[in-house]
Amino acid sequence: MTTATTSSRTADAPTGATTRSQPAPRRKPRADRVYLWFLLPTLVLFTLSITMPAVMGIFYSFTDSVGFGEFNFVGLNNYLVMFSDPAILSSYGFTIGVALCTVILVNVVALTLAIGLTSKIRAKTALRTIFVMPMVVSGIIIAFVFQFIFANTVPAAAQALQLGVLEESILADPDLAWISIVLVTAWQAVPQAMLIYIAGLMTVPRDVYEASAIDGASAWKQLRSITLPLISGFVLINVIIGFKDFLGTYEIIVGLTDGGPGTSTRSVAMTIFSGFDNGDYAYQMANSTIFFLITLAIALIQLRLTRGNARI
Repeated sequence: MTTATTSSRTADAPTGATTRSQPAPRRKPRADRVYLWFLLPTLVLFTLSITMPAVMGIFYSFTDSVGFGEFNFVGLNNYLVMFSDPAILSSYGFTIGVALCTVILVNVVALTLAIGLTSKIRAKTALRTIFVMPMVVSGIIIAFVFQFIFANTVPAAAQALQLGVLEESILADPDLAWISIVLVTAWQAVPQAMLIYIAGLMTVPRDVYEASAIDGASAWKQLRSITLPLISGFVLINVIIGFKDFLGTYEIIVGLTDGGPGTSTRSVAMTIFSGFDNGDYAYQMANSTIFFLITLAIALIQLRLTRGNARI
């Protein structure tokens, strides 16, 4: 009888194990309605201030509208004319050239300052604060200050020192005015790039530099073989973000040269805004649509590279 009881318990054990209840599937957490109510005003404002004007601008780019009144649809005519317009093409050439020169200057200066401000020097915190100050000043104010410097201070100092090249204001020279735009734009943009490089340099282990110093590596070799490869992701971010931002430079150009002399420093943004006063509203809407697609492509490239290949 004992044997029968034991065998029955043994026979029941696997059955109990196999009939163990399965855990219930987890439900996806539902968003709290309070969060949705807080999100709704932002979505409404974003739609009214950005999305709708952008859609309307693209719509008007296929018309002959002057910004008000009646209009007719012209199809792709505005786009076809734009690609053969010397003023449009020159503005794109100027804007891309200035953006490339500014990106190079900003990254060289910002990386140099970041390396200096992460080394063993005194008053690093105070120096970082001083170098960051240009980032918080309005671009139009910076432009007006430097406009006075380039138009009055630099020529006066050049005459006193008998420097013939700089005795005339470069703002009045169609071949040299772009240099002032690059310098002033870089002066304002360096702090942001410098902060990104400081964050990148702080991720590099100090042991790597100490080991390379023991092996006899010079400072230049450490920069080329250690620093740049290890912060390549930060370099990539600064280059792409900087280039995308510099394409839209507007207020500094307005304050420095106002697109002159002539139209030698007129950027794409200035050309687009000029259409609001000259009756070329629909034509410049086509220009702004192309410009938007270019900046969107750069933003997508930035997202792809920083997500997949950049080491951050």
